Amino acid sequence: MEAKVLGDKHFVTKQGVYLFNGDQIDVPDLRPFYIEQDNRVNHYESNYDIYAGQHAILRKAVDPDSWRPDNRLVSNWGAYVVDTYSGYFMGRKPTISLDETTTNDRLQDWLNESSLLDILTECSKQISIYGRSYLLGFQDEESRTNTISVEPTNGFLVYSTSVKNKPIGFVRYNVYNNKRIGELYTDSEVIEFEDDRITDRHNHLFGEVPAVELYANVERLSLIDKVKSLVETYDEALSQKVNQNEYFDNALLKILGIPFEHDETGQPIIDLKNRVLVAEDPDSKDGVIDFVSKPDNDGTQENLLNRIKDDIFQTAMVANLNDKVFSGNTSGVAIKYKLLPMQNQALNEERKFTIALRKFLSTLLSLGQIIGTADKDSLMRDLTFKFYRNVPEDLANEADTAQKLDGIVSQETQLSTLSFVDDPKTEMQRMKDEGIDKALTAVKTSASATDLITNQSGGLNGQEDKPAN
Repeated sequence: MEAKVLGDKHFVTKQGVYLFNGDQIDVPDLRPFYIEQDNRVNHYESNYDIYAGQHAILRKAVDPDSWRPDNRLVSNWGAYVVDTYSGYFMGRKPTISLDETTTNDRLQDWLNESSLLDILTECSKQISIYGRSYLLGFQDEESRTNTISVEPTNGFLVYSTSVKNKPIGFVRYNVYNNKRIGELYTDSEVIEFEDDRITDRHNHLFGEVPAVELYANVERLSLIDKVKSLVETYDEALSQKVNQNEYFDNALLKILGIPFEHDETGQPIIDLKNRVLVAEDPDSKDGVIDFVSKPDNDGTQENLLNRIKDDIFQTAMVANLNDKVFSGNTSGVAIKYKLLPMQNQALNEERKFTIALRKFLSTLLSLGQIIGTADKDSLMRDLTFKFYRNVPEDLANEADTAQKLDGIVSQETQLSTLSFVDDPKTEMQRMKDEGIDKALTAVKTSASATDLITNQSGGLNGQEDKPAN
């Protein structure tokens, strides 16, 4: 898609980013974006069909005059690619933390209550399907801060035309009975609307638009976008192969030079029920009976299917975990090399996630209801993020590496090299608590140092105690 001018103040970039030339936006200003959004929703829905297995081949018109087989097979490589990559990138929950212990404990409690880490998993899958996803912060009926993910089929973010492209409005909507009903979130208000009519508006306390766009690349190119044509071509090739097999399975019996009796309509009388063909005419010995041979194109078809399948995974930059060559390499180094394209893709997405989440969470946390009073700029600096790849781990090698780092790096960095330690700070506190418990136990169960020395030496300074005069 290309960049467009949608109105006097309305623009859309070739990446599908909506721009508005103004500092504030209201419901009447949204209409020029709706037509473009509806077109993009059609594209998003076609991507979802590829993921869900509702491919174009199933919707092709049926030829009522054709007598050839019409099998329509779907190989859902789109779902395989998306689920494999999402499991690799977000199969293990990331760690989000703060340096200060008390505030970090409150943050972890909120992350668990809000299920944000699970929401991020859904966002990752939406990005793989649509190319983008949104996180929206809001306060529920009990004034608790919560978050939800919003698919691009039900929402869009509007940015200003300034150099920094600051978000100035987020629209979340649904269409019921041809009416667009939803809310517009600005930097100070939540405005409820029905088409162009405002039904309610109230202030919020976030100080900024409480939404952020998540994406894997600035082009907003999804995994499905990369492989859509290949997946549909694979469906066509596989269906054609099955149709040909079925067509030629209906083999034709060829009988030449053998006379048969005929019925009243002139058709030859042939009885093959008992798998015996009787021809009493003496000239039948020179006859020919066999089947019309079918052309063998199986090798060419298989090569084409394998080529398309390989291109799907190479184009998506996702490893085919069922590949025989892949499964034959058992060493950790070999596996990492085969995962390198997927690792590079994940690293790029991780950076985009970190930037977006740092801004989004600092806005929510600075409200003061989650971790107490906090400065937004300080939160931007103090928030740390750690993403983990969901791959088989060599725990023995990790433990050996961590042990060799002892005294070279901090204990937190040392623990972070262990894949099974999700939160190094929490683990350090556990180790500290265990050390205190062991020391207290040792004090309670051991004799005093003075008593020990006295018993071993027969008294202080090596002399026996003497009764006083």
